[in-house]
Amino acid sequence: MLAVVVGTGRCGSTLVQELLSRHPGVGFVSGVDDKLSRLNLTGRFNGPLYRRSAPRPAGMTSLRHSRRLLERGRLRVAPSEAYQLLDRHVLAGFSRPCRDLTAEDLTPHVARRLRAFFDARIGRQRCPLLVHHVTGWPRTGFLRAAYPGLRVVNVVRDGRAVTNSWLQMGWWDGWRGPDNWYLGPLPADLRREWEESARSFPVLAALGWKMLMAGFTDARAAHPPGQWLDVRYEDLLADPRAEAARMLDFLGLDWTPAFERGFGRYEFPAGRRAAYHDELGPAQLAAVERALAEPLRQWGYRD
Repeated sequence: MLAVVVGTGRCGSTLVQELLSRHPGVGFVSGVDDKLSRLNLTGRFNGPLYRRSAPRPAGMTSLRHSRRLLERGRLRVAPSEAYQLLDRHVLAGFSRPCRDLTAEDLTPHVARRLRAFFDARIGRQRCPLLVHHVTGWPRTGFLRAAYPGLRVVNVVRDGRAVTNSWLQMGWWDGWRGPDNWYLGPLPADLRREWEESARSFPVLAALGWKMLMAGFTDARAAHPPGQWLDVRYEDLLADPRAEAARMLDFLGLDWTPAFERGFGRYEFPAGRRAAYHDELGPAQLAAVERALAEPLRQWGYRD
């Protein structure tokens, strides 16, 4: 069976993916597999190697955008979004579509490639469940068209925190403007909103989150309710054991002694939960909150 952990990026979905991958029944595509994408490795030893390693240090970003040459935890076999692999062996545009990928985008040819890609890894890793990680547009309609039983764990984080984090990431390409970034063109109403903010970059990042969350709302509505689980990052930090148990139950996995050992290696500090209060100026934060008022309410962020 295939499941995906999805999110907007900088939302806590990496933590969720890595936590779930501590379970002995879970397989995944690793960063090593992705770096060697021409070889199309199927990751036979991914799980055993990963489950012996320490958790990913908090705040680690991609090697390309890291400010340090050497970092603890950088060299390891760990879950990856594997966009190089998917672009090479499934669909060239999978990694950076200008809108969400839906069932209508899956041709019979690509469906065969998609099934071959994940089925080979499920078979080679001998796992009852392979959990993959996707950020940006959800792409769940596209994946479910090939895997009707697809389970989705959607990780949601306060849009103000995501906005603040995007602005600090080397990969965020909003500095080039919405005509050149990876999310595709702004809808007319959001374009107007950005222009009225004097083309504020914090507002543009907020509108990007708003666009994506509208995409997740549409994707959830098109998905069988029993196959979709929303997990708020803030709830995971507040009660990690309860939220982890809820995710395992949703995926049909037991809380095994092996998973307990892996879970026990994690810390869940809430220190940067509201860092946006200090790292955005008062006027910037007010503009971001105006832009996000509706989706923040919709997703349960009321303060």
